[in-house]
Amino acid sequence: MSIEIKTNSVEPIRQTYGHIARRFGDKPATRYQEASFDLEAKTNFHYRPQWDPDHELNDERRTALRMQDWYAVTDPRQFYYGAYVGNRAKMQEAAETSYSFCDKRNLLTQLPEQTQKQLLRLLVPFRHVELGANMNNSKAAGEATATTVSQMHIYQAMDRLGIGQYLSRIALMVDGTTGAGLDESKGYWMDDELWQPMRQLVEDTLVVSDWFEVSLVQNILMDGLLYPLVYEKMDEWLAAQGAQDVSMLTEFMRDWFKDSQRWTNTMLKVVVAESESNRDQLQAWVDQWESRVYDALKPVAQASTGIEALDEVRAQLATRLKKVNLQSQGVSA
Repeated sequence: MSIEIKTNSVEPIRQTYGHIARRFGDKPATRYQEASFDLEAKTNFHYRPQWDPDHELNDERRTALRMQDWYAVTDPRQFYYGAYVGNRAKMQEAAETSYSFCDKRNLLTQLPEQTQKQLLRLLVPFRHVELGANMNNSKAAGEATATTVSQMHIYQAMDRLGIGQYLSRIALMVDGTTGAGLDESKGYWMDDELWQPMRQLVEDTLVVSDWFEVSLVQNILMDGLLYPLVYEKMDEWLAAQGAQDVSMLTEFMRDWFKDSQRWTNTMLKVVVAESESNRDQLQAWVDQWESRVYDALKPVAQASTGIEALDEVRAQLATRLKKVNLQSQGVSA
């Protein structure tokens, strides 16, 4: 008896979800597309939010900027929840290895007392800035109207919470997990004159109503000056004092900032290119906030790396802004 095996191919009735097919055509879609496009409700709202009766839910008027389609802003990393979690899990695994290595060998407690004080005064208080960044990005995620934009900001918010926790762990490693280092660094944040300009800046960003203005100030201007200054220039300054081991604990921040620039640069480029009115509004916000960010970081730079280092990273930010046709107020790139 002979057996003949045949195969039949079955054509799918549809290739993807209807709302994805309407945007991209009826063809197989990527996971990023299916998890990111046209997910928020747009019609048939029964009432306006009681906390903001002047706007509808998912109202595009919550920012002064205008886009024909906010879904033109996409993530070059193609992050949806699963891809984001997988990527960050690998980064966290590497960071945990470094923290465990330093903790097991008590590397920070072996530093000179003066260097430990500098860590608690000049590095650890940035954990409070990270909490402000978490809140600002959460606001942007809640008020942006395109899911591609919202999810980039909520991932950013969660990252900032994690970075704040890493800074807290540095304080715990310095004080032997007693918590005294956290209390000391909080005292600097609350009372030290060095930190009051930055503290005021963070608090002022928390009450900005326009969500894109918040994102610009936080993710472009503040991060654009803070991260190169603190996690590159200050890292070199600490290494010159024999605290090279600290760089193991801030490697996550350096890698994260490079990753973060990919989507923030893309978002800014697309929004600026949309219209001249968008560019003018963004330039007005840059003029208003960039010098304030510089002034807020100036006391920290004076106490550590020197103003020259801050001026150098300011020039780097100016070059970054110029690529999208924006101008830094303090530097002609």
